[in-house]
Amino acid sequence: MNRSIKRVAILGSGIMGSRIACHFANIGVQVLLLDIAPKELNAEEQAKGLSLEHPSVKNRIVNTAFQQTIQAKPASLYSSGFAKNIKLGNFDDNLPEIAQADWIMEVVVENLAIKKSLYDRVEQFRKPGTLITSNTSGIPIHLMAEGRSEDFQNHFCGTHFFNPPRYLRLLEIIPTPKTDAKIIDFLLHFGETQLGKTTVLCKDTPAFIANRIGVFSMMQTMKVVEELGLTVEQVDKLTSKVVGRPKSGTFRLSDVVGLDTTVHVANNLKQALTNDESISIFELPNMLQKLLENKWLGDKTGQGFYKKTKEGGKTVILSLDLQTFEYRPSQKVSFETLERTKAIDKLADRFAVLLAGKDLAGEFYRKTILDGFRYASLRVPEIADDFVKIDQAICAGFGWEMGIFETWDAIGVQAGLDLMATEGLQPAAWVTDMVKSGNSTFYRVENGERQYYDIHTKKYLPIPGAEKQINLQILKPTKTIYKNDDASIIDIGDGIINLEFHSKMNTMGQGVLEGIQKAIDLAEKDFRGLVIGNEGVEAFSAGANLGMLFMYAAQQEFDEVNQMIAIFQKTMMRVRYSSIPVVVAPHTLALGGGTEINLHADKIVAHAELYMGLVEVGVGLIPAGGGTKEMALRMGDARRKGDVELNRLQEAFMNIATARVSTSAYEALEMNYLRKEDRIVLNRSQLISEAKKEAIALAEAGYVQQQPRSDVWVEGKQGLALFKAGIQGMLMGKYISEHDALIANKLAYAICGGDLDTPQLVTEDYLIDLEREAFLSLSGERKTLERISSLLNGGKPLRN
Repeated sequence: MNRSIKRVAILGSGIMGSRIACHFANIGVQVLLLDIAPKELNAEEQAKGLSLEHPSVKNRIVNTAFQQTIQAKPASLYSSGFAKNIKLGNFDDNLPEIAQADWIMEVVVENLAIKKSLYDRVEQFRKPGTLITSNTSGIPIHLMAEGRSEDFQNHFCGTHFFNPPRYLRLLEIIPTPKTDAKIIDFLLHFGETQLGKTTVLCKDTPAFIANRIGVFSMMQTMKVVEELGLTVEQVDKLTSKVVGRPKSGTFRLSDVVGLDTTVHVANNLKQALTNDESISIFELPNMLQKLLENKWLGDKTGQGFYKKTKEGGKTVILSLDLQTFEYRPSQKVSFETLERTKAIDKLADRFAVLLAGKDLAGEFYRKTILDGFRYASLRVPEIADDFVKIDQAICAGFGWEMGIFETWDAIGVQAGLDLMATEGLQPAAWVTDMVKSGNSTFYRVENGERQYYDIHTKKYLPIPGAEKQINLQILKPTKTIYKNDDASIIDIGDGIINLEFHSKMNTMGQGVLEGIQKAIDLAEKDFRGLVIGNEGVEAFSAGANLGMLFMYAAQQEFDEVNQMIAIFQKTMMRVRYSSIPVVVAPHTLALGGGTEINLHADKIVAHAELYMGLVEVGVGLIPAGGGTKEMALRMGDARRKGDVELNRLQEAFMNIATARVSTSAYEALEMNYLRKEDRIVLNRSQLISEAKKEAIALAEAGYVQQQPRSDVWVEGKQGLALFKAGIQGMLMGKYISEHDALIANKLAYAICGGDLDTPQLVTEDYLIDLEREAFLSLSGERKTLERISSLLNGGKPLRN
């Protein structure tokens, strides 16, 4: 049968239930979110004279939980409007409605008896063939299915989302022996394509894959910390970005997750893993015992490994001294080993240096990373039939940039074995057998295809799902047709080339602009389309490179500034008016110039997690890479099509004037940075491949080169007067500074087309000249230079 998911019933509205409901709502699915009805009235309900049967009472638990979720940060919804896709109710009144659901997901408390009792009620209303899953992190899936009907068991499995479901990419699928294979295949595919997840097939073992490996890593780290006498700050520095893990590090992450959660999972593993050779690792270290005794559980109790306090009206973060168990000011961390890695940009190249360190940092890495290799190798095939699933799960669930076996490959498998031998560590026999048979890596690239070593067939096999993705790092060694220090042009097949930025934060300086021009030249000559996309972890592009601008402006070399902006504008217009289709694939950060290049593309294929905005006012400037022009053009087109109010133009002005940044691609759509014809993709791994499909489609539809516009509607003095009045009011109310007002007036002038006597049609070139003139004059202002300097030196915006 062709299965589709139009309606989902989520049973349980706690933190996970409500957030999972939001993520389904994000993709347009209709959600029924249910929870228990209260057994007694609260004080407020009693004061109102309500009864237990009153609708507001019966839905109090689900209403309260859902409101807390949609008000929490970071947001669970891509846009507040998606909340309309969720209907709230309670088990007493609304459980029969699950008969209309295509998927029923239970997300109640981790208690087997309670879950099975709920399933008794579910079976009364569930229609045959409906998917039924449990979002559990610990209870064996097969135990939950016991005693159920055959149809229930055939359509039942575990689906383990990670918190928060919108942001963490892992979805573990855990079948029972009786789960229909077609159901497993469907969930793996739906999770990947519709929910945007890395879907990993797990075995029904304690904590499945990610938590088994991740909690081992966390507990092992804490024991090594006690052994070596390291501080909280030292460990968080050692276990953060330098090794490709979240910047929070081990202890800060524990505070965010909640110490009780970590302890709960560790205790469950200690109890369940009777045959694990490393079971002692899951015994709580002394530091956790003391924190539990003190009820210092992290952020939820106001203190854990860190504590926020106020001193002189300022927030100060204190760190826990693990020797005295008293809080003290955070200390600066410095290790010789870390200093040696500062010049190493590529993560894979750092590990050999880190493991060779002669200081405490090197000793820490040898005791943690190498033992992590050992433990993970011994879990294959216990928790997963292949090590690929372990790497995928730990990266998607815990935010690691490189998996355990990818890291081992980075230092060399044999080198890892040698280092492990010096530490007295013995990996699984299949690893040494693999090396003895002449296979020296876990992964390899063969004929442009990434493969992994399969321990069962003892052969290299294609990584499942990789055929749906375009991996630029695999293609670059053989398919790069042009490269400079900041950009590469790669042939991605089928007549399409890809331009990749690789400057710091993918900022757009001279090298990137040259790359854009060269890519369009090559595409127009020998190809049929261009994709502009990269695999950057932190940013698609953080905007223009401000260093050169600051140097010229500070030296008052304004002819150079003018030329820089003119080249930038010319490059953006080249993107718009090339003879081949240009598709841009933004993700994470696309700010300033990183937004402007998108505004000029034929089509945008955006990742759903997109922080996009024209933020130039933060450095005392206005968008001058065609960004101001483009928003005037888009709002003018809307005006001519019947939107007779000035509100749309005012919204565009305010988005730029307040440096507003979208918190999702859907918000970018609402802000008119994306258009209705642009696409939003949930699976980041498939972003470039989907952009390629769009470039091909545009080419095959008979792409025709566009011509510069000479019919852009602008408001002139009519709109300018409106904006000037508002700016003056903000200034008089002291909501903005005089410099803010100067910038806003320059922006208003450019976006309204100057002080033309009447609304009229102008050319794009006219508007581009206006924004460049405004930019040039602002770059000569002392306070603008102060703002740029602050950002370049400290990374913080300055309000002056």
